[in-house]
Amino acid sequence: EVVDVTFDPAKVSYAALVDLFFKMHNPTQLNRQGPDFGTQYRSVIFTHGPEQARIAADRLEAAKASGRYKSPIVTQIEPAPAFWRAEDYHQRYFQKHGGSCHVSFAEVQNS
Repeated sequence: EVVDVTFDPAKVSYAALVDLFFKMHNPTQLNRQGPDFGTQYRSVIFTHGPEQARIAADRLEAAKASGRYKSPIVTQIEPAPAFWRAEDYHQRYFQKHGGSCHVSFAEVQNS
């Protein structure tokens, strides 16, 4: 399950978004996040072009060197595939389910 993020680089850099990605989830869990498991829950950054791929690789190396994680980071970097809108029951999940989401949004609010 993936989010395709549209952003304004005049307001936030791609590097800052990648750093936030590492803070918001556990990049050391292979094919899972929280209680969900399977390859659709893997830690992956889909990039649009070589510049994003380079930045993502740089930020991945910075995350590995940070000492923040006790286990190895397993995040993959891949070219973005075709995206399509998820089913209605997946839309506005956080608004519908509030605190049941295992992702902490404190980092977003503080960024």
